[in-house]
Amino acid sequence: MTDLSRLFNPKTIAVVGGRECERVVEQCDKLGFDGTIWPVHPRRDEIGGRACFRSIEDLPGVPDAAYVAVNRERTISVVAALAASGCGGAVCYAAGFAEADEESAGSGDLQRQLVEAAGDMPIIGPNCYGFINASNGVALWPDQHGVQRCDSGVAIITQSSNIAINLTMQKRGLPIAGVMTVGNQAQTGLSEIAYGLLEEEKTTALGLHIEGLDDVKAFERLSLRARELGKPVVAFKVGKSEQARAATLTHTASLAGSEAAHQALFKRLGIAQVHSLEAFIETLKLFHAGGPLSGFSLLSLSCSGGEAALMADAAEGRAVHYRPFEPMQAASVKAQLGDIITIANPLDYNTFIWGDWPGMTRMFEAALAPGFDLALLVLDFPRADQCDPDDWTHALESFCTAVRHKNARAAVLASLPECMPEDVAINLLQKGIAPLCGIETALEAAEAAACAGEVWLRPPAQPLLPVASGAGADRQTDEKNIIMLDEAAAKAELAACGLVVPKSAVVEDSATIEAAHNSMTPPFALKALGLAHKSDVGGVMLDLNAVSEIEKAMTAMTSLADCFLLEEMAAQPQAELIVGISRDPVVGLMMTIGAGGVLAELLDDTATLLLPASETEIRQALLTIRVGRLLEGYRDTQAADLDALIANIICIANYACANADTLEELDVNPLFATQFGSIAVDALIVKRTR
Repeated sequence: MTDLSRLFNPKTIAVVGGRECERVVEQCDKLGFDGTIWPVHPRRDEIGGRACFRSIEDLPGVPDAAYVAVNRERTISVVAALAASGCGGAVCYAAGFAEADEESAGSGDLQRQLVEAAGDMPIIGPNCYGFINASNGVALWPDQHGVQRCDSGVAIITQSSNIAINLTMQKRGLPIAGVMTVGNQAQTGLSEIAYGLLEEEKTTALGLHIEGLDDVKAFERLSLRARELGKPVVAFKVGKSEQARAATLTHTASLAGSEAAHQALFKRLGIAQVHSLEAFIETLKLFHAGGPLSGFSLLSLSCSGGEAALMADAAEGRAVHYRPFEPMQAASVKAQLGDIITIANPLDYNTFIWGDWPGMTRMFEAALAPGFDLALLVLDFPRADQCDPDDWTHALESFCTAVRHKNARAAVLASLPECMPEDVAINLLQKGIAPLCGIETALEAAEAAACAGEVWLRPPAQPLLPVASGAGADRQTDEKNIIMLDEAAAKAELAACGLVVPKSAVVEDSATIEAAHNSMTPPFALKALGLAHKSDVGGVMLDLNAVSEIEKAMTAMTSLADCFLLEEMAAQPQAELIVGISRDPVVGLMMTIGAGGVLAELLDDTATLLLPASETEIRQALLTIRVGRLLEGYRDTQAADLDALIANIICIANYACANADTLEELDVNPLFATQFGSIAVDALIVKRTR
């Protein structure tokens, strides 16, 4: 990884340009940077109260960092001069490089020239606002922001300068140690920048607002380093909609991979994923306060039945859950609250105990006995301009005392964000208690933190397969290099890797039908070969027995194909699955497992894994999809042979890994799961010849 330590922690800064550089100097002064700033301008005498130098060569020393805010052509020569001087790195503000290649001819060439000019010197951007390091007062940033100096805090990376500014303006108590925008990543990518920010001693956790990943291998290294350092990462990936993907391509020249691929990648690597900026902030607060959660069990404490009901409803459909109190624990809580209070989780402890602050502390201590991965106190502070918050303050103090005595993982949750005063939030985080805002958002954050913790408890996943060069190209422009294997050939290749397939034979006339019929057991299926979706066009005939029936079926399908596959029909399954392999341009081969048969697309019941995948990952994926209930036995059906099914899926995955350089697509649909085994009924393979 690129060493960014001088750039992030400079003692000397060169600012090259006019108006934007004035703002950079202003923001450095405002944040308390105590190093030296050298403005460079060919005509001006001073910028921000500092005397200007006419060129990089005139500087009295070598800058550790530089902010380059000149036009795109001159940016190249300035960067070359900085690199020749031994500068530690530069932010390139100018736009009009590769991100504008469709609108401005030659923009891509300018970007290549810029990278060549930089050589070994790290550059961030171009088309980049820059960064803020709150721990040392560095603000290579040409605009207002809400970052304040702090001893430790989270680091945030985004590909949008405006979103970066908005995040710094939050009043939720989140301490931000660093903010970075990455521009179009001409040389130094998001993963390298993120790695460098993790290495900063004062960074406690990392937040990534991602439009597209630059380098999946570098991202893997980032995730491993995060685990080593105990600094978790949360990602908010945009680009799910077609409109968002179009905006991504024009805005930052990033390549956005599919949503399913990114979700699978984040899950595999232990990167928490959220789906809103609010959940992004709340997850970062949980991470800053104590890292990932160790499990999914929650405790909810509130003084209102209405709040308890809201908390219960918010967990519906989520992996987090409310475990009931153990009998002895429930008795201890009841001893503090009295007989009229129902002891349950979520707990409505009522307001009868308010005013008895030592008793409230004892009640909280009884509730916080071991067994919950996160305890949530629902507490909305009243308006300080109209109400007296003393009772709420005492309740909070009781909870904090109990948390300290029990060494519990805890958070205080305001159901409405405006009911969590910023000073209260800051104070709670200093105590290691996360101040969370919004019930739905808080539970999304808790779930994300628990998912990351679950992965961290396991050994790291195997390295992903390399993304094959040239793979995933547009088929319409590269048709001559793409071949589709017919069902017979596809099954033969998969069977060689151990996949269980029906006994079959290729037939094309009466003689071959007779020979095949004599060597196999009816009933049979007859399938037209060479078609991708045979059942859609009448290319499959089932429940054939006599030779004459087979001949008649072949005659009916002669307009579809020249040769056919005659195959023994498999027994009726407990469940039909699809196992597909596809290629994502960013992460490479990914495996989709889901409900199969002709309703595969309609049901949309799938789980996605990246390759290589372990047996444990495959088993977990099967049990997360809805069809998994059929596999375990449902109502009057028997449980399927799950081990045989998993063995078949492993064979498919092994084939894909062995052919990773040429495989474009693979479909086994349906893959039957029966009580006594598993068998692949249909298969399709698309390969690249070179």
